[in-house]
Amino acid sequence: MKRRSRRLLLNLAFLAVLITAPATIAANRPPVSQSDEARAERYFQSIRKNPNLLLAFLREMPKGGDLHNHLSGSVYAESYIQWAAQEGDCIDPKGLWFSAPPCQAPALPIASAFNNADLYGNIVDAISMRNWQYSGQSGHDHFFATFGKFAEVINGTTDKELAETAARAASQHEIYQELMLTPAGKDLETLAESVGWDEDFGRLQQKLLAGGLPQILAAASQELDAAEVSRDKLLHCGVPAADPGCQVVQRYIAQVSRGKPKEVVFAQILAGFLLAGADPKLVAPNSHVVGLNLVMAEDWYVPMRDFALHMRMLNYLHERYPQVHIALHAGELVEGLVPPQDLQFHVRDSVETGHAERIGHGVDVMNESRPFELLQEMADRNVMVEICLTSNDVILGVRGPQHPLSEYLRAGVPVALATDDEGVSRSDMTHEYLKGAEEQNLSYLQLKKMARTSLEHAFIGGASLWRDGKAFAVVKECGAEKAGVAQPSAVCGRFLAGSEKARLQWKLEAEFRQFEANARAASDDLNTAAAPSETIHHGGH
Repeated sequence: MKRRSRRLLLNLAFLAVLITAPATIAANRPPVSQSDEARAERYFQSIRKNPNLLLAFLREMPKGGDLHNHLSGSVYAESYIQWAAQEGDCIDPKGLWFSAPPCQAPALPIASAFNNADLYGNIVDAISMRNWQYSGQSGHDHFFATFGKFAEVINGTTDKELAETAARAASQHEIYQELMLTPAGKDLETLAESVGWDEDFGRLQQKLLAGGLPQILAAASQELDAAEVSRDKLLHCGVPAADPGCQVVQRYIAQVSRGKPKEVVFAQILAGFLLAGADPKLVAPNSHVVGLNLVMAEDWYVPMRDFALHMRMLNYLHERYPQVHIALHAGELVEGLVPPQDLQFHVRDSVETGHAERIGHGVDVMNESRPFELLQEMADRNVMVEICLTSNDVILGVRGPQHPLSEYLRAGVPVALATDDEGVSRSDMTHEYLKGAEEQNLSYLQLKKMARTSLEHAFIGGASLWRDGKAFAVVKECGAEKAGVAQPSAVCGRFLAGSEKARLQWKLEAEFRQFEANARAASDDLNTAAAPSETIHHGGH
């Protein structure tokens, strides 16, 4: 009993040193060696069955980027309630829909929830996945129903959403985010509806451009720029007391609502291409919009009916503007949600016809026709999968060995963990990593590779730090030194100066060096403190 208690105390001491050790520990020790990485792995394995120690370890672990994150869904319900109350918005106490003032019965000022615990709790449950099991809905239906309920309060809150998301990302040791949002919104829909549908994509494109699309997108870019300025003020960027979220690089993926009428879908796809720099002569690109994605429930009637049409739209514009990045939700489906034949082609067609460089979810990949051939094709094409474990659990009921993550790993398909809708799902990146460790049996080295993979496949400008993005071998310009050192050589420094992506990757390596050096320092201290007969057994408790 004393032996077990001593080991527990030593494990707790390890985490205390790991979390609190100053950066000077890393600076005063030799460069990170393989033994530092291996020692972190051994400690990770020793606490695998202790969720509290594992959580503390993973919270401090560098995590790279979050590439699959819907901005409106990233905000926690409590923030939406606060913002709505400040605007005088209303709430239907029965349906729990937000609405604009004035409040007419039965609607109440949402501020009244601050004095009504039951109402406040009911609102949080209605616009998030908290207690969804008691809602009378499936996880799938409850999740997709939340967004319409708070839609009224997200007009004009982009700055607050960005600030909240950045601050949370920094607290999780993320350094980069790609956030999905819908530029232009109603103005773009109105234009598309006025133009109408045309089977000739080229002609439809010209009608939209002639109807004022460039002007609409210019206004959307200005709004996004203004939101960033306001975000920085909210985070107090540029002053000594700046929030750590100021250090998180945020970029945007233009959302396309695939459940809308086909003329609207085409207009939104075209808008995403243009904002991401398809043709600067037509529309000045917004440098922070780095790609596009199709969103909304994949299993709903319209997205299923128009799936092939949407792929043809993407193919048409990709052939004209191949430099624009495309990530696609695909395979967010399970048996019973749609007929069996509809599980057999969404991931493949998204890759082959839709030209997706990244697939979001990909849960039904083993239901696709010739799944092992598809996995090999994805590995060969270097198509990354954004793995959203919490989302797949609460929406689709897919968890543990049911999840195809192990098949992607076995096939050599690049993967990275992502949050999807961390506010609605009541999660964060640390808990995605925890799920990866506990439910998918991922090792520290696998999690580290996923963090690196997230930045390797980020839609951000510049050359990669890695000449091999799977083995993570450094480019020749920086090959003479360890990645992440404080003072790179002149040649390496010039290379980093010319690539935003490489600079982020270098920063991640520096964070790993410090994290693992602190782990080494803590491990050395523990081994010195432990009696010879009570040295920690790193293979497990």
